[in-house]
Amino acid sequence: MRVYVAGHRGMVGGAISRKLEERGVDIVTRTHSELDLTDQAAVRNFFVAEKVDGVVLAAAKVGGIHANNTYPAEFIYENLMIEANVVHQAYAAGVQRLLFLGSSCIYPRAAPQPMDEQALLTGILEPTNEPYAIAKIAGIKLCESYNRQYGTDYRSVMPTNLYGPGDNFHPDNSHVMPALIRRFHEAVVTGAKEVVIWGTGNPLREFLHVDDMADASLFVFGLDRETYEAHTTPMLSHINVGYGKDVTIAELASLIAQVTGFAGQVRFDTTRPDGTPRKLMDSSRLTSMGWAPKINLNRGVQETYDWYQATLA
Repeated sequence: MRVYVAGHRGMVGGAISRKLEERGVDIVTRTHSELDLTDQAAVRNFFVAEKVDGVVLAAAKVGGIHANNTYPAEFIYENLMIEANVVHQAYAAGVQRLLFLGSSCIYPRAAPQPMDEQALLTGILEPTNEPYAIAKIAGIKLCESYNRQYGTDYRSVMPTNLYGPGDNFHPDNSHVMPALIRRFHEAVVTGAKEVVIWGTGNPLREFLHVDDMADASLFVFGLDRETYEAHTTPMLSHINVGYGKDVTIAELASLIAQVTGFAGQVRFDTTRPDGTPRKLMDSSRLTSMGWAPKINLNRGVQETYDWYQATLA
């Protein structure tokens, strides 16, 4: 197959690209400077020229609570444009197989835990990332609508919180795992006696290593013909991908403190938002097909911290 990976420089897109390369797949990539996915004409010209067989849509504008609160317009606009352009132009170019990567934030703030696929659109979203969540829901419905009307096979996977090598460690725009790793690392380097963390520390979060996510993505995409046909019917419009267990932010902070060697105090700033109280995915549909994660949180955090230190060096 000849597969276009949109977002190959990102953490997830990079992991998927590595897995595809291991399988000998012919990968097509473009950097943002080479192809602006919010530019409809540019995306159309790309698909006409490249003639790919499949698409993995991992490109997105992403960030944590601070970034979502600060740039809501960019989060909804850029993600909507990327999805609409890639999905439609893939269809127009005759691409029958596409994998769209969403997010667990598509589910209502108060969804029953663990959240299964049927919880979509059953309640109010978490306000702190609502624009991003709405854009991701639109991406799911784009794929679903093209399948229904045109007979394409465009599938969507909804990962839980992802982490691992290649993550974004920006001090303001990163997700909770890399943000805490950086904060604790810098505290160790500077000799700080205290690390301050937003919120109460009580929210529960599930974390999945990016290499596990890449394996799950190709499993659902159906790189092998036998796997592909086995998963074609019946296939929901989207499918959850999670680790199966969650931890509190306080527990995560304790683990990261241990891994980084921080021995000071951890203080929770309760004037800051917690976000959604709990986000645990029900991934039973995927695991019933034969997929399971392999990397536990202790190992994953250590690998991520090792990678972070190597990039600093």
